Amino acid sequence: MTQRRVLLTGGAGFIGRHVLSALREAGHVVTVADKRADPEVDVVGDLCDPEVQLKAIEGVDAVVHLAAETSVLGSVERPALVHRTNVDLTADLLEQCRVRGVETFVAASTNAVVGPVAGTITEALPLQPLTPYGATKAAAEMLMSGYAGAYGIRAVALRFSNVYGPGMGRKDSLVPRLFRAAHEGRGIEVYGDGHQRRDLVAVEEVARAAVLALAGWPAGPVVIGSGRSYEVLEIVQAARDVSGAEIPVEHVPPKPGEMPAVVVDTRHARSLGWTPAVTLTEGMRHAWADFGHEDEA
Repeated sequence: MTQRRVLLTGGAGFIGRHVLSALREAGHVVTVADKRADPEVDVVGDLCDPEVQLKAIEGVDAVVHLAAETSVLGSVERPALVHRTNVDLTADLLEQCRVRGVETFVAASTNAVVGPVAGTITEALPLQPLTPYGATKAAAEMLMSGYAGAYGIRAVALRFSNVYGPGMGRKDSLVPRLFRAAHEGRGIEVYGDGHQRRDLVAVEEVARAAVLALAGWPAGPVVIGSGRSYEVLEIVQAARDVSGAEIPVEHVPPKPGEMPAVVVDTRHARSLGWTPAVTLTEGMRHAWADFGHEDEA
């Protein structure tokens, strides 16, 4: 694999830490940019600040862009903030790539760009997001497509399903909420009847996909998920099994913008050499064993 000089945005975050390790293991030289001061971060600050942006991108030949506002429900409450981070920053970084001749741009996206889907989610579905979060990621993908078409930038959008694993303690998604409840000996609210389905993918699988995408995947979207969906109540039971906690459930009304089912088709990613191997039980055990450590991000 060719060694690259890579800018990794959001490198101090949950997914970012795993991607950083995977990039370094593959032999790449990585500049890490993040808002948070951290021993692994080379450029600290808001990448929406032009000075921070220029400092971060100096001397690199590829970008892996993970920095984002990722809360779906939070985006409903703060749409302008989410647009600034997820759309404006992506546009700025793509423009920097164009000006500087950086030909590889890999970015985190989401299957939420396609909105409610009765069947299986594939890369071919039209973009029809339900929330400002999904809309901003769809807009970012369109910008990437435009820069790929007009300037030849190999812009790969990795559409992650629900990512979980070690280091997720500060996240607000289902698995960390379950584990916090187990850790604190309390219950959890489940939106609706709990029969909505979710695809969970282990963070180490996501990191591996990012490294492969950097190495040579073609421009365009790639669905990254386990390829198997579970009901929310099944995920609750899996958390009970690995933690030994009761985790009582209180059913509350569904939130606007939540997808009733996430069922993804990973055949495109598999055709590019990526195959998920971590089972839900294995991934949940690994994540629970790490949960509560002080170094979680």
